[in-house]
Amino acid sequence: MTKRRILYGLAQMRRFILKHFSSRATILILSVFIGILGAAAAVIIKNLVHFTTAALGRAFPDAEINYFYLILPTLGILLTLWFVRRVIKDNLSHGVSIVLKAICKSDGKLRFHNTFSSMISSAITVGFGGSVGLEAPIVLTGSAIGSNMGKFFHLNAKQTTLLLACGSAAAMAAVFKAPIAAIVFTFEVLMLDLTGSAILPLLLSAATGTVMSLLFLGRDVMFTVNVTQGFFLSNIPLYVILGLLTGLISVYFLRVSRWIEKHMRLIRKPYLKAVIGGVVLCGLIYLFPVFYGEGYDSINTLINGGYETIFHNSPLWEPCANRWIFFLGIAGIILFKVFATTFTTASGGIGGVFAPTLFIGAYTGFFVAAVTHHILGADIPYTNFILAGMAGVMTGVMQAPMTAMFLIAELSGGYTLLIPLMITAACSYISVYPFEKYSVYTHPLAEKGNLKTHNKDKFALRKLQWNDIIDHDIITVPVHSSLRTYTDYIAHCKRNLFVVIDDNNLFSGLLVMDDHRDIIFRQELYDLVHVEDLMIEPEEFIYEDDSAAIVLEKFNRTGNFNMPVITRDRMYLGFLSKARFLARYQKFVAAESED
Repeated sequence: MTKRRILYGLAQMRRFILKHFSSRATILILSVFIGILGAAAAVIIKNLVHFTTAALGRAFPDAEINYFYLILPTLGILLTLWFVRRVIKDNLSHGVSIVLKAICKSDGKLRFHNTFSSMISSAITVGFGGSVGLEAPIVLTGSAIGSNMGKFFHLNAKQTTLLLACGSAAAMAAVFKAPIAAIVFTFEVLMLDLTGSAILPLLLSAATGTVMSLLFLGRDVMFTVNVTQGFFLSNIPLYVILGLLTGLISVYFLRVSRWIEKHMRLIRKPYLKAVIGGVVLCGLIYLFPVFYGEGYDSINTLINGGYETIFHNSPLWEPCANRWIFFLGIAGIILFKVFATTFTTASGGIGGVFAPTLFIGAYTGFFVAAVTHHILGADIPYTNFILAGMAGVMTGVMQAPMTAMFLIAELSGGYTLLIPLMITAACSYISVYPFEKYSVYTHPLAEKGNLKTHNKDKFALRKLQWNDIIDHDIITVPVHSSLRTYTDYIAHCKRNLFVVIDDNNLFSGLLVMDDHRDIIFRQELYDLVHVEDLMIEPEEFIYEDDSAAIVLEKFNRTGNFNMPVITRDRMYLGFLSKARFLARYQKFVAAESED
């Protein structure tokens, strides 16, 4: 009864809004609601992880010296796997990629379970020590809230996608208290069109999400940053080096993660895969305890100068008392973090790469600053390089320099370091692009040709459907017909083009009346000449499963204005006009560009 009343109340609210407000006003109202719900999702997931970690801390009070504590990440992966396979029964990995796929292939529609499933599963994974972040699941949750809101109000695909982006912006703004970075994220990573109609709803959602986060989580930001030194021109070469290094590390991250995922997919038994991945993860956490969980505590330790505790509780603690071995240990943390992250997700855990990229970037920035200080004895602003390194790796892995710059600027409490962030992000992007054309999120979609880009022409050619504009009115002539029969067809048709088919309706050739006008009036040949003597084989066909891009390429290559459409086994279907095809194409692009 309660559920029925709730549904009735929601239906009444929908009816009221749609009746009394225009479509644009409806979007603005919903963007505020989505901001509230997206922020609530972020608050809930953060608290779920906090309560899980606290409960495990009470269960294992001597966790720092209790080796049984190393079993927890494996247990978390197993519990997550069971939840996803038995309860959700759907793929939850790579949350941002799921959102991109929905935008590219499903008109922005996400399943209802995405509004809660990623929250629960990622909270289990990270709460038990999985070496991943919560941001991608939170973005997926917020996006699903916006998407399902659009479906509930029966909005069109463009409006639903916009509300999806609003949910993403609200959730991300709530997590980081960084509304500008959240909005930039929707344009740069989710590849939403930058239009006037999109800006205001995104602003409302991001602002609402930030305000809600401040109300429920307080004003404390994720990192406690005290930038004591500004930007010095003398440090520009070091920021360039840091940018190039973070770019190369990003390439390493992308390729190693794909290599691990590829080989983990070869293990067919899910629970065996979970155990193998969990054991590897636990081994890495044993060597590098900073891999346990999201890693934000470790980043805060770096920012606040607690370098001596990095290898606390690690077997490397005593060897790292030597400065050069300490630097090697830091390099090990940078290089092996990708293994910890990827084995967590590839074995069944749920989480994202936001936190790992910030983690690796922070340690890379610290490494460059520490080595430079030790070798040159220069006064290096460690905090500045740690923050710039975070922006560099995030730029390289996500190929989102603007998001990285604004996120770190907002997290650090201002724009004092904007120039170093710009230099590092730009150099990182420059060093990544020759090797990796796609980000960690877009690569899976690009491999399958399903990636929507800001280039509407390319996207239109990927998504355009043309099968319903095939012309079926071209007259077909049996292949064994005589010239006499052919002239009868001509007499009852206004076109000069005919299709020749065999007894099984398979395409045999074409008859172009202009090619044999000299014989069609010679009655003495009517019973001597047959259609198969006159037909020609076209130089190119259009197949029913050709993409719009291939169709356009065939039209351009041949210069034809009409081409026959057949199946792969030569079953004749009809003709496609280049004019009708281009009209459909232009209409699609115009609809995508509509503000």
